[in-house]
Amino acid sequence: MMLASMLRFWWYGWIDTLYVEPAFHFTYWGFGWIKPLGATGMHLLFAVLTLAALSIALGFLYRLATVVFFLAFVYVELIDVATYLNHYYFVSLVAFLLIWLPAGRHYSLDVVFWPQKRREQAPFIAVGILRFQMAVVYVFAGLAKLHPDWLLKALPMSIWLPAKSHLPIVGPYMYHPYTAYLFSWFGAVYDLFIVFFLLSGRTRAIAYGFVVLFHAATALFFPAIGMFPYIMIGSSLIFFSAGFHEKLLAYLPGYQPVSTFSAKPAPAFPHRLTPLIALYMCAQLIIPFRYLLYPGPLFWNEEGYRFSWRVMLMEKSGVAYFRVKSAAGPATYEVNNAEFLTPLQEKMMSTQPDMILRYAHFLAKEYKKRGVVDPAVQAEVYVALNGRHSALFIDSTVNLAAERFSWQHYAWVLPFNK
Repeated sequence: MMLASMLRFWWYGWIDTLYVEPAFHFTYWGFGWIKPLGATGMHLLFAVLTLAALSIALGFLYRLATVVFFLAFVYVELIDVATYLNHYYFVSLVAFLLIWLPAGRHYSLDVVFWPQKRREQAPFIAVGILRFQMAVVYVFAGLAKLHPDWLLKALPMSIWLPAKSHLPIVGPYMYHPYTAYLFSWFGAVYDLFIVFFLLSGRTRAIAYGFVVLFHAATALFFPAIGMFPYIMIGSSLIFFSAGFHEKLLAYLPGYQPVSTFSAKPAPAFPHRLTPLIALYMCAQLIIPFRYLLYPGPLFWNEEGYRFSWRVMLMEKSGVAYFRVKSAAGPATYEVNNAEFLTPLQEKMMSTQPDMILRYAHFLAKEYKKRGVVDPAVQAEVYVALNGRHSALFIDSTVNLAAERFSWQHYAWVLPFNK
């Protein structure tokens, strides 16, 4: 699937539009040293990613390929916050886990060239850690839906679904309020409980049918979500038994079935890794709750929103006007955002405080190069959340160029007015 995803980047020209053409990139806090590699460098990097994904799929030089894919993929993701997506974060985590798993020791080219590497058994943790990661995605996505807007107002579904009225058969129902409530409540119940049904052998087949239907519907109604539905459909197969996968693999050419008595003993679980596994699992359970450290509604200030598995939970739009003032005189410069930002970057920036601050610091440096003495940057930002009236988002009198980046709450974000 990641091979297909890399090819999509080439096909749609996203390498250039996302990483080469923008004059400015919103780097993550602490990762300002991550920069695009230029047109040639970025295309070479994606070529490496494409080859690494193919190599992992074929099981050729598996360990090297997983390390290369993980490092290259995370590098690309860290270039610009504006491109953050939950499933890219998921891919990064799975790529990291695959580095340590013996996934290239069975049906792979590695065991064709090096038969001594073949193994027919693996410690259960190799499967269990992937099931755990899938469970984290589903359950936290479900917990995030236990929100008044989602459950009591069917927002943002009641905003999005009428735009799908052109679809055959189901289109006329998209305007009915109960349809939005049905989508909202079913989505919450599905995310909260699907993992438990997938874990049970009695309900697994039916549950997987719901997985396919749910994500197929998501792909149909919300195509902008990209590869996420297909990644979840494919990855959910990790909950099926070894016997099920044996039957699937038996249809593939060159597959050697597992013998009744393996020639090589099952590898023992390396207990020295137990603390590291526990640390990883604790981090995955704690990080999504870090938003509790910040005051105010999460959907408004978005502090702690990323990396918390909140998928398609709000309709939020904003417009930001920036002005630069010089300490040497009364001159004020109105900023044309299109001069520095792509439409995607401007859209994402206008509703997220850390991106607003990053852009303000960039403007201060840029206008200082243009001869403005000690530039101060102020912004007038208006944001609309889940169909509410647009409201002033930040204190427009604050000099953002003098504000520091930190993990603490940004006091210049105005309180949410319900």
